[in-house]
Amino acid sequence: MSQKVKVGIIGVGNMGSGHFKTIIDGEVPEIEVTALADRRPERLTWAKEYLAEAKAAGKTENPEPALFSEGSELIASGKCEAVLVCIPHYFHPEMSIDAFRHGLHVMCEKPAGVYTLQVREMMAEADKHPELVFGMMFNQRTNCVYRKMREIVQSGEYGNIRRTNWIITTWYRPQFYYDSGDWRATWSGEGGGVLLNQCPHQLDLWQWICGMPVLIDSHMKFGKWHDIEVEDDVTVYCEYANGATGSFITSTGDYPGTNRFEIVMDGATLICDKESLVLKKLNKPIDEFSATNTSVFGHPKAETVEVETDGENPQHKGVLRKFAAAILRGEPLVADGREGINGLTISNAIHLSAWLGKEIAIPFDEQLYFEELQKRIASSRRKENIVSATGNTEGTY
Repeated sequence: MSQKVKVGIIGVGNMGSGHFKTIIDGEVPEIEVTALADRRPERLTWAKEYLAEAKAAGKTENPEPALFSEGSELIASGKCEAVLVCIPHYFHPEMSIDAFRHGLHVMCEKPAGVYTLQVREMMAEADKHPELVFGMMFNQRTNCVYRKMREIVQSGEYGNIRRTNWIITTWYRPQFYYDSGDWRATWSGEGGGVLLNQCPHQLDLWQWICGMPVLIDSHMKFGKWHDIEVEDDVTVYCEYANGATGSFITSTGDYPGTNRFEIVMDGATLICDKESLVLKKLNKPIDEFSATNTSVFGHPKAETVEVETDGENPQHKGVLRKFAAAILRGEPLVADGREGINGLTISNAIHLSAWLGKEIAIPFDEQLYFEELQKRIASSRRKENIVSATGNTEGTY
């Protein structure tokens, strides 16, 4: 029998439930769940019932996990050697740090945290334990389309980036979604809206493929489409070190919305529209053509090519498989946990730009961001009369 990593899941909500089902259903054969923690007894009951049904159907031999009401209890229990941190954002660094100090490997859900100062503390603790694996749940990096975009851009074959545009408005959420937890869409409970909850994947991919911007200028609407405190409509302008510019637009108020990512390079334009990937190749790089062209309305010839990928898109199970392989055999992760600060840096800069009404250079004053966030937390209110609900996240990412 092959060796398995004994994993504890902290938080059996939307994401934790999904990971539990993925493992119990046999999608990650090198992991078994030996502990669960959630403050809501009904979520632990659900997990026990799901496991019992899977066992009755002969789908799993996963042992009965130990159950805890607090993540800290699970971490100190000795029942696991690794944890999946699937709780509200503010607690991601705190719980991860606790796990590292108890000698446990960590896979943290996105985002890495709410503010960069907090995440730097998590990274510093991880660095004290080089023997432990620290991963970030950036499952969109497993998508063959985004992997291919990164390969093409970073190959340099088509020159430098000139412009990036991403409109990602396929994040529609009804009011009931926000009313399903008193922490949701509050400054004190979540620390942000669409940028921190839905878009960490896109912000990560944006910088993973194109590199980090050096300047952010944003316009945000807070509670424009919903009864919430935080942002649900965002428009961003950015600049890169080489002079390239970019835009990023997102919302949870549009339906059906758009997911279109364009990268203009010297010699080609790469277009991802949902799951299709097209490359428009020029016969000459733009600047070279402009320098030699003698026609008033001349332009380079462009050839449109559908880009082939390997077709693989394992998502969360792919990240978890790599996590197990990293622990058992030292193989590479999909994303090291320390990379989580990059997308969060962009997110924090977008918020700070909107709050202060000015351009923000990256790196920025992280203490100033923290202080501005605290102002909003001070007046934040938790919702009342909440109807706790957990949904199936499949297809929502």
